[in-house]
Amino acid sequence: MAEEELEALRRQRLAELQAKHGDPGDAAQQEAKHREAEMRNSILAQVLDQSARARLSNLALVKPEKTKAVENYLIQMARYGQISEKFNRRKVMDSDEDDDY
Repeated sequence: MAEEELEALRRQRLAELQAKHGDPGDAAQQEAKHREAEMRNSILAQVLDQSARARLSNLALVKPEKTKAVENYLIQMARYGQISEKFNRRKVMDSDEDDDY
């Protein structure tokens, strides 16, 4: 019985240490997510003016899924060169009302 308890304590301590310090594979995944988020923010900063970014931030508080869809739509448009000028608040409001993205 004592050996089983000792093994359970070892597993628990190992899980605590892994959670505290992270798994090396997990760190690579977090780094990749961080780079992707930076890239998304960079693209959005290029295509949205300050009022449009504020509108998206407000929308994210209420409808995070819709915000992600609008962001993906804008990023896709930017990548294909379909955006000639920065989006303002009105254009973002119009695009978040569209359901075809």
